[in-house]
Amino acid sequence: MREYLYELNDPMGLHARPASLIFMEARKYCCSIEAHWESDKADCKSLLSLMGLGVTGGSVIRFKFDGEDEDAAITGIRAVLEKI
Repeated sequence: MREYLYELNDPMGLHARPASLIFMEARKYCCSIEAHWESDKADCKSLLSLMGLGVTGGSVIRFKFDGEDEDAAITGIRAVLEKI
């Protein structure tokens, strides 16, 4: 299992556009990918789950990757997050 912490700088929080970019990238991989914020978690392969987190701007999101292609997944998700 690998983890990646990301600080969301968008003042609007995790709204539809960044959530959809994360979702589209996450579904390319076999491993499980979860986003954790405060006491909630979301499956990154579910757009509604991601948007349901309600992450606000300036928050830190913990992404957890678990499975055979987790190294490729973390690289892909990090690339998407750097563009947000």
